[in-house]
Formats: sequence, structure tokens, C-alpha cells
Amino acid sequence: MLRMLLDSVRARLPATWQIALIEAGKLASAKRVADARLTLTAPDGSSGAIDVEVKRRLGINTADIALLVAQAGTMASDGRGGKLLLTPYLAPRVRALLAESGLNYADATGNLLLRLDRPALYIEGIGARANPWYEPRSLRSLKGPTAGRAVRALCDFRPPFGIRELAEKARTPASVISRVARLLEQEALLERSDRGAVLAVSVTQVVERWTQDYSLIRSNRVEACLEPRGLDALIEKLRGASEPYVLTGSLAAARIAPYAPPRLAAIYVRDIARAKEELRLREVERGANVLLLEPFDSVVFERTIRQADIEYAAPTQIAADLLTGPGRSPEEGQQLLRWMEGHRDDWQRL
Repeated sequence: MLRMLLDSVRARLPATWQIALIEAGKLASAKRVADARLTLTAPDGSSGAIDVEVKRRLGINTADIALLVAQAGTMASDGRGGKLLLTPYLAPRVRALLAESGLNYADATGNLLLRLDRPALYIEGIGARANPWYEPRSLRSLKGPTAGRAVRALCDFRPPFGIRELAEKARTPASVISRVARLLEQEALLERSDRGAVLAVSVTQVVERWTQDYSLIRSNRVEACLEPRGLDALIEKLRGASEPYVLTGSLAAARIAPYAPPRLAAIYVRDIARAKEELRLREVERGANVLLLEPFDSVVFERTIRQADIEYAAPTQIAADLLTGPGRSPEEGQQLLRWMEGHRDDWQRL
């Protein structure tokens, strides 16, 4: 990895720059400060040094970043340059946190951020967005109903909580929640104590991460329909419906975080044929204003909110559905996520 880093930096600088990488055992200082030191000398003779910390494991969490920030502060007080984290793979959220903390980084897939004040230098490289290596017995994605159920649980309830405690509340196997929590921790989207309790969850980022593997259209069975009299008429029909349903999408988001007048309703139902018949909807290929959905998992019917005789999905589910929905739905999803961040007491459960 050190040779890869050296080659990557050399490839991005003119030949007039001098670059050297010295491993820790060959540094003049007797006190170990890092695994290696990268020195860069500009054509005018000005030079700077960056200490390189190598982490060989795949998962870097918020605790690791906090330690690196503290170490970087110590180095600055000692008069040395910045610090760079080198590891096999860094998730997008981890890279963002490192950059915000003023730390440099590089991974074996080509992701690179290298900044120096003297000599003035800024290098950025883009590598893989997803982890290309398999870690035995670890979760690799949030695809599928069990992962989605665990994501909903981790976001719907207010931390801190233990994994088993959450499993009981959410009626979800502890092993499933544990594996999802581990993946999210590795991607710096969740904080855990030394004993494994969940201390904090970055809800916005977790929902966005879920939608890399979940999609309103692909993950659920969908049928496009038309309510000829418009969405107000649909709402009145839902108030008298006998078939179980949950409203999601734009029409649901407008209740709590209005973005623009909703033009499309999305409704989770147990059986599309029965719901279509009861609501008197017509299946269409174009011009649909209603999507009937048979859900990826029954969790969509859990932790719902009933208001004015209408059953609404949990905000986390509505946000994920909007982010992966058609038209302007993703913008509406971002608006809802912003509301959720500022009003956690209004929707997260204890």
C-alpha cells in the first residue's frame, strides 16, 4: 500500500517535484509517530512532510477518525506537517468525515486526498464507491427485506440502545440488526460503545446508504393506476377503506414537510388486485397518479402514523421511497430528511 501511495502521488505531479517516502523504521526520530513519512519538495525548494498512518483492516469507524484527529493535532504542535490515512478501502461517508477533519487519505482503489499549505498542493483522486473486497461472514450490502427491516429499526428508535433491546422493540432478529449495525459502523454511519451498544445513528446518511440497495420501484411489486377524480378523491376513499394500507411518497411527505403540491400517491397494500377494486382505480400505462405497492417486507406497516383517519408510513420509509421514486421525488426526499434531522423528537420512538 505504501508503494501504491508513492506511485499514485508521483503520477499526479510534474517531474520537477521531488517525492520520497520513508518507512517508520528508517526515520531519524527514535519516537514512532506514524508508519511512514511522505516528503514533497517543490521546484522552488520549499518542502513539506505528511505522516502516513496505515490501517490494514477494511472498516474505519468514527472512533478511529477521532483518534487520528487527536494525533494530527499533536503533530501540528510538534511542528510536523499533516497526516494521511492509508487503508485498503474508505467508504464515501468516511472520506467526507476525514476531509472535514482536515485529514488526508488514500486507499488501494484510487481514492485520494492530499493537501499541503507549504508547498501549496491539492491532489484528489476518485476510486471505488463500494468495497471491492469480501470480508468473511460480514454483510456486504443493505439489499433485501431483512436488511431493510434492520435499517428501519436502527433509524426509527432513538439511541442509545442495545442490540437485543432494539431487536425486541422492532421484532427483528438480533443477529440481523447486529450485522447491519456492523456494516454501518464500518462506514462511519453509526457509533457504538465498547460493549456494542448503539450510541448514535446518522439517520440521513443511513437512509441514503440504504437507497443504494433499496428502490421503491425495484424492491416492491408495483402497479401504476389512475384516480380520475384526483388525489383529494383518493384520500376520501382511503378514509373508508377496509383493506389494510399505508400511504407513502409525495402525498405522505406533504403532511409533514411540504415541498410542492403532490402529483403522485404511493400506497402500500397487502394485495394489489383487492385494493385496486376497493379504491376503484384503473390500471394505466401512462398518466398514472397512483402507485399501488405490495411491499418488500411487512415492516412498512409497522410504526405508522395515523392522522385524520389516514394511515401514513414512518418518515424513514417515506424518505427512502421518495429518494428512489420517479420525477421530483428525490428532491422531496431530501426536504423530508432535512425536516427529520431537525425534529427527531417528533418522529423517533423511545
